[in-house]
Amino acid sequence: MKELSSQLEGIGEKIRTHLSTKDAAREKGIPRARDVIKYCANAIRSAHRGEYDNAGKLLETARALLDEINSALKHHGDIFYVGVVHDAQKEYAEASITLALVSGAALPDPDDLGVEYAAYLNGMGEAVGELRRHLLDSLRKDDVSRCEEILTYMDDMYNLLVTMDYPDAITRGLRRTTDMVRGVLERTRGDLTIALRQDDLSKKLSSLRGRLERKK
Repeated sequence: MKELSSQLEGIGEKIRTHLSTKDAAREKGIPRARDVIKYCANAIRSAHRGEYDNAGKLLETARALLDEINSALKHHGDIFYVGVVHDAQKEYAEASITLALVSGAALPDPDDLGVEYAAYLNGMGEAVGELRRHLLDSLRKDDVSRCEEILTYMDDMYNLLVTMDYPDAITRGLRRTTDMVRGVLERTRGDLTIALRQDDLSKKLSSLRGRLERKK
């Protein structure tokens, strides 16, 4: 029995050491993931206000936190793949894509962002909603200069997402995100069509009034 007791003590100590290490990694990684989400939300708000430099700085901070998470959890996949870490990567992808397309920069690649592909695709889907917001804000300001371009971006991203026909266990619920994107795209296309027709009618009426004034 002494031999069994000694074995149990050794096994217990090994497991405690392992779990303590895992718990320390979790305590370091999870709060940082929540901070990433906060910084990304602020970056998106800055992007919509046209504060692109500030948005970029916020994303730099978010990326540094993601790198810390990757370092802390690289040997703890069971924690790394929990919801909050995926959500942090998704929010970072969403904010990065939104900032790039709103500001006229190139679309960021998932490998350059350092995020999982499923997080990138879901973030792209969420970014479509942010592009709708940007487009509607432009319409409210009577600025249609980039609206068709933004709608094309939304359409192109949807066309990519709809081809990712894989189980939700792999894509982390992408099918639901893609369904949301389709609805957003349809509503935005309708809104823009109405706005462009109204803008065209307004220009024609203005031109007609001008001709009538010149005839007087």
